Amino acid sequence: MDKPENPDGQVLVTGYKATRWHKLTPGQKQVNQVLAAGRAPVEHGFAHLKMWRTLTKLRTDPARATALLRALLVLKNLEVNR
Repeated sequence: MDKPENPDGQVLVTGYKATRWHKLTPGQKQVNQVLAAGRAPVEHGFAHLKMWRTLTKLRTDPARATALLRALLVLKNLEVNR
């Protein structure tokens, strides 16, 4: 089987999931904790973005929307770091 092309070299890392019959090892739990620690600030950023009502009616091209979202996240981070 051929490997899919990945020109950017980006990798998607997912956590481990326990089931009723398959418990997680201590190493798998640690990996999940590290992933959660990296994911939490991003999720908090999105939660703050959802409070900006101007985004509910945003109708623009993706590049402009990306610039707007980055600016809003910078403002949010400046506010948090005060």
